[in-house]
Amino acid sequence: MSSAEQLIRRLSRWLPCGLLVAAPAFAGETVYLTTEQFVAETFADKTPRIELLWVTKDVSAQASHILGHAPPQLRQRYWSDGAKSAWVLEEIGKEEPITAGFVVRDGRIEQARVLTYRESRGMEIHYPVFLKQYAGTGLAPDYRLDKNIDGISGATLSVRAMERMTRLALYYDRIAHANK
Repeated sequence: MSSAEQLIRRLSRWLPCGLLVAAPAFAGETVYLTTEQFVAETFADKTPRIELLWVTKDVSAQASHILGHAPPQLRQRYWSDGAKSAWVLEEIGKEEPITAGFVVRDGRIEQARVLTYRESRGMEIHYPVFLKQYAGTGLAPDYRLDKNIDGISGATLSVRAMERMTRLALYYDRIAHANK
């Protein structure tokens, strides 16, 4: 057997393993809903203008406590018609950001949606059966959710990212209403 044939034989044994290791890199992203679609769905045909919440030093300190790291921007866009507000946030699951939308009414989550999912595992968090747990959830005095959210086996980090984003949406909504 020639050395080239031996090399091909060795590579053919290891190639499948290499593809499995590289598979997460090929996971890509799944867009379930764009920000524009989420906002239009939330406010029917009367989309309010974009508002900005400035992430001041005090707001940033509490947001850092909620997220476990500093918030990524100095201002957060949101939409509000006075009765409800819509927030689009991003948080890292395991390695990639998850984009989610939250509708808040009277200090409680009315709806949570996964807009874009980029991880290789844990995409089950986008299913309505999981997301409906967030409906009616509020923020406890210690900035935790006042309702227990059941996890999903194999999606622990994605579930935790959703919980952090939910807490942040509720906190930001509280601050936005206090500033008006």
